[in-house]
Amino acid sequence: MQNQHYPRVAKALALAVLLGSGGPAMAQAWPAKTISIVVPFATGGTTDVIARALGQELSKSLGKPVIVENKPGAGATIGADYVAKAGADGHTLLVGAVHHTIATSVYKKLPYDFQRDLAPVTTVAMVPNVLVVNPNLGAKNVQELIALAKKSPGKLTFGSNGNGTGQHLIGAQFNLASGVDILHVPYKGSGPLTIDLLGGQVDMSFDTVTPVLSHIRAGKLRALAVTTIQRSAALPNVPTLDEAGLKGFDQGTWFGILAPAATPKDVVARLNTEIVRIVNSPDFRKRMDEIGAVPVGNSAAQMASQIKTDTERFARLAKDAKITAQ
Repeated sequence: MQNQHYPRVAKALALAVLLGSGGPAMAQAWPAKTISIVVPFATGGTTDVIARALGQELSKSLGKPVIVENKPGAGATIGADYVAKAGADGHTLLVGAVHHTIATSVYKKLPYDFQRDLAPVTTVAMVPNVLVVNPNLGAKNVQELIALAKKSPGKLTFGSNGNGTGQHLIGAQFNLASGVDILHVPYKGSGPLTIDLLGGQVDMSFDTVTPVLSHIRAGKLRALAVTTIQRSAALPNVPTLDEAGLKGFDQGTWFGILAPAATPKDVVARLNTEIVRIVNSPDFRKRMDEIGAVPVGNSAAQMASQIKTDTERFARLAKDAKITAQ
């Protein structure tokens, strides 16, 4: 009797094992459909450019379509929240950035926890920020800008990608370090910010190099200093803020890929392998060089460590600069 039922029992046990190991089974089938890379800013900015360059190569590597979705607003937190609540199957990814580690401290209440609800995959690139002004402002260097700002407190303006973003914090830090009061004007991304900067609606920005590089080279915007401790290879003749007199000033912007926290570990590992390979490829590195970005391609653990360190560091800076957002 037992022998007659054994095949059915064996099949039932095999099915139970298969169902019980749903994570690995799903991971083996990944990717099963189109992959969406969510950019939490408007089109035209550094995040968008990096996402599209990566998505194109990732599609070739995985053999599935990879699309970029722009979900701007609230200092990049709308896009982050969307991905944090998306299906954890490896088909919805976020281009996270240093902005998200700042938002944790700046926003009084967020609908997600950046470190708990999102799984780091890898840091794709680091991009220096640059202080640029509309040429009509008249300031030709940092000291002239500071002198101009001190003559008219609260009259000059700097734009950013939104409240609580890296550009916002750098601008606030510049105010503290130089003893000036330059008014912050938030935007939903580098695209609309750059348009207004070119048109003179805003006086300056501390944006990443990428969206303003061509305008600097064309003489439509004037670069006064980069905000990192080292000069940018894309702008070798532009001094650092440290060189310009604001000693110890060192702020850049990193961009990386994250997935919903419950994404199977082997899917995250596969994503890391594929993206790091792309980041280290000659074609991708050439593309990053063209936009003033420095390729990274680290481990998920290294990215997680950077997020933790930045979250703690920017919490102190945000407190000193008294930055808050709703």
